[in-house]
Amino acid sequence: MKFDTIIRGGTVVDGDLTPGFRADVGIASGQITAIADLSDAVPDTATVIDAAGHVVCPGFIDIHTHSDVTLVDHPGGESKAYQGVTTEVTGNCGFSPFPAPETNSDRPRKGLGSGLRSSKDWNWRDLAGYSEVVNSQGVSINIAPLAGHSALRIAAGAVDDAPPTADQLAHMRRSVKTAMEQGAFGMSTGLTLPPSSYADTDEIVSLASVMSSYDHAFYATHARVWAGMHIKAIQEAVDIGRRASVPVQFSHIAIIDSREYGHGDQLVAVIDEARALGEDVTCDMYPYTASSSGFSQLLPGWVQEGGVAAMLERLRDPTTRKKAHEDTSKGWFGGLPWSFEPHVVATVAGEKNSGLVGKTLAEIAEMRGVDGIEAMLMLIDEEDNEISEIMHNRVEGDIRFFMAYENAMIGSDGNAIDHAGTWESSQPHPRFYGTFPRVLGRYVRDEPLISLETAVNKMTGMPAKRLGLSDRGVLHEGAIADIVVFDPASVSDVATFEDPHRYPDGMPHVFVSGEPVIRDGKHTGARPGAVLQRGA
Repeated sequence: MKFDTIIRGGTVVDGDLTPGFRADVGIASGQITAIADLSDAVPDTATVIDAAGHVVCPGFIDIHTHSDVTLVDHPGGESKAYQGVTTEVTGNCGFSPFPAPETNSDRPRKGLGSGLRSSKDWNWRDLAGYSEVVNSQGVSINIAPLAGHSALRIAAGAVDDAPPTADQLAHMRRSVKTAMEQGAFGMSTGLTLPPSSYADTDEIVSLASVMSSYDHAFYATHARVWAGMHIKAIQEAVDIGRRASVPVQFSHIAIIDSREYGHGDQLVAVIDEARALGEDVTCDMYPYTASSSGFSQLLPGWVQEGGVAAMLERLRDPTTRKKAHEDTSKGWFGGLPWSFEPHVVATVAGEKNSGLVGKTLAEIAEMRGVDGIEAMLMLIDEEDNEISEIMHNRVEGDIRFFMAYENAMIGSDGNAIDHAGTWESSQPHPRFYGTFPRVLGRYVRDEPLISLETAVNKMTGMPAKRLGLSDRGVLHEGAIADIVVFDPASVSDVATFEDPHRYPDGMPHVFVSGEPVIRDGKHTGARPGAVLQRGA
């Protein structure tokens, strides 16, 4: 048998919880063609990778990302490729770069604000057009897209805090169907993020039910985790899945209300109860005690109504600015208590405030002689809402609880970027660079919480099953050769909140469809990835 590549002498962890075993892996024509002792195989022209002392496993599938347009800007996807990620699930939290109205392909971009930050024009209107752009320029890792509910609402003109009209709902349902026909893997909501947050449960059920006739299509939700809503948020997600007859992926499960820390068992009990009734409900999480989003998400819904331009107009009117300040002061997310030290500026759009990156709202408020609410409103105004933050709002005990939960996968909630260009002066969440090696280094090796096989399964086999990808996420003969080779003794994340643009250690080789993207710890520049299609 001839091979293009032989990965020799590693410990194979195949992604389906089988205990690791010593074997060589043979690759030919982009597929895994042998997992055996290949010591007698004649290499011929094959490349031989010495994997002694290393783990060989499927490429990681990041089930929750926002790399939709960063992979257009940065097709090398360096921050994820260096982690061993070979597939990014995009379109999460209701944000996708499609669909767009026929008369204005740039409208979703303007309506979504900083949710999808990009330096390039969007000249597509649907998933097919987006896929053509990505595939024609090439991309190093794969993309599995979801259709975002906020984009669906914007395309239908339903940007106000009101139920959609019959015509608007019909438009959204047609858009969901089109996305499914063009290969989308599901639909997502962002129920703390306008305009997705303006939807009631019935609207979401109506849209999600369109997917019920499509194999493996699922509903992913950034839920209504407002004050007092942590358990109700999961109950609503389960209810939507049940009523729409679709599987549910509960996104980035966590506890952000300090009054509820340590009660993770109450959240997962809702999932366990649903699963006991035969319902397909799973979740994902990331291994950090901080989140990241736009500052505007912390404002009352009425301030954000109608999109970014309308919000900025309100903030620039003295009367509505005063009311926005008063209402925001009552608490964020419907009443969570304010503390301004945990809120750190991560990215800004212009030079004026570039010196504020890395500073807290408390520090900025003191610098400007205002309170924390006014400091935040000033920044949103000055940056035209093109500003994001990191918020330190979780505790390690909950992180460990959710990571160990048997129905939880690993998803970064981060972006695939090259630190140069658009992101060079930013200070993004270190999850962009370190999520997967952090799990392997910290929670498998250094502070043992889960086994190596369990960790790999949460990063490969579980998300592959959710996506319906039978030929990825596993290291089996006949599978696509998306493969990671890492050193279990040295793998670690080195990106920090203060210095996030740092690639991890211990990840020397990453293959996508049998082609090396990372070779001997260096990006090769290869672009063997593609926008994947559900069921293809």
